[in-house]
Amino acid sequence: MPAVTKKQKIAHEVPDKRSDAESASSQSDSDAEANNDAEAQNQSDADQRQPLPKAFKEIGIIDQLCEACDTLGYKSPTSIQAEAIPLALQGPLMDKPQSFFGLVLAPTRELAFQTAEAFEALGSVIAVRCAVIVGGMDMVSQSIALGKKPHIIVATPGRLLDHLENTKGFSLRSLKYLVMDEADRLLDMDFGPLLDKILKVLPRERRTYLFSATMSNKVESLQRASLSNPLRISVSRDKYQTVSTLIQLYLFRPHKHKDIYLVYLLNEFAGQPAIIFTRTVHETQRLAFLLRTLGFGAIPLHGQLSQSARLGALGKFRARSRDILVATDVAARGLDIPSVDAVINYDLPTDSKTYIHRVGRTARAGKSGVAISLVSQYDVEVWQRIEGALGKTLKEYDVEKDEAMVLAERVGEAQRSAIMEMKDLDEKKGSKGPRKFGKGKRSRDEMDQDEG
Repeated sequence: MPAVTKKQKIAHEVPDKRSDAESASSQSDSDAEANNDAEAQNQSDADQRQPLPKAFKEIGIIDQLCEACDTLGYKSPTSIQAEAIPLALQGPLMDKPQSFFGLVLAPTRELAFQTAEAFEALGSVIAVRCAVIVGGMDMVSQSIALGKKPHIIVATPGRLLDHLENTKGFSLRSLKYLVMDEADRLLDMDFGPLLDKILKVLPRERRTYLFSATMSNKVESLQRASLSNPLRISVSRDKYQTVSTLIQLYLFRPHKHKDIYLVYLLNEFAGQPAIIFTRTVHETQRLAFLLRTLGFGAIPLHGQLSQSARLGALGKFRARSRDILVATDVAARGLDIPSVDAVINYDLPTDSKTYIHRVGRTARAGKSGVAISLVSQYDVEVWQRIEGALGKTLKEYDVEKDEAMVLAERVGEAQRSAIMEMKDLDEKKGSKGPRKFGKGKRSRDEMDQDEG
């Protein structure tokens, strides 16, 4: 099962009585508000929850999967797993896997591959076969994989719809389970119309599981279009809550000295896995060049890399062959990146929700972590909004200015070297140049490629 989020809705195998004309993208905001009161009766009350079970067997998981969880290091269920899995196991269950019985929809290619890896690791003990269907990959090889009739498909909406429309003999008429992971992000990435089309060709008698970090009006509309008599499980009521093991700090310095203080911080955390978040692809690539020049094991991750390069970057960081990941918000949520000791916000995000997702990359699974944000004279208003959302004033990271400025000359040389490497990179791309995001309509094949 993919990494679970703050809120979840579950519908058991109840036929969907809604007409095909109802869509995930066209429900009105007023309808969503009217529906909230009815669903509130089914919402779990966090204050009345029992202590978390200490073993997966306690929530109904079969022995083979319990052993697989133990082998993979999953010792006990998370809060949402403890709440959701017993409900998911209610009602009639299949004795053995069947072809095309499960579909997981994910917003990005990386999350789809990560989810498939989890199915392969856990499902191998019960002979579950899984296929990944995402954009940016060869459709012929994907058609061959579908022809082998896997039990579970993990897909991004655009490429799945391409196969539903164009791959001969492929349909999901026998589907029993649908999972929509990170539903809020699916809708933020404009997948709503594609989800409408997919939902129309799926059997109405199915179980649907919708995971979402936030319950926006768009998600409420998707819920009504895809679920019947849903049960809602809410793990956290405060969308800006962070874990107690996370230390959050900021460093206020002039914009022109950001690179110097970034290098200073990385020296402070030398050898510890860290993610540096930037706002643009250009800055991500530039910082990766700069840090490599200074001897750091930095690798970039952004939306303009090829799919193989992005997976390669994640693989190297997970394997610790590189200990610094310089990334846009493509790495801010959803991806399972274990053992990150520090998060550095080189560029502040434009909204508080993204800040929460970024700093949530560290201090996971009960471990401690630190998040440090570089705040310049141009970021004061944004930073105040973030602190306002958190409901507290964060402490400033203590730095001796003289110690940091000793690095100025070396960093300046590395900056000049990075500029030259950026020019060389642009020349290699040729006159066509990098793809411009946010202008014009993206094709289905591009939609699952995060813009960060």
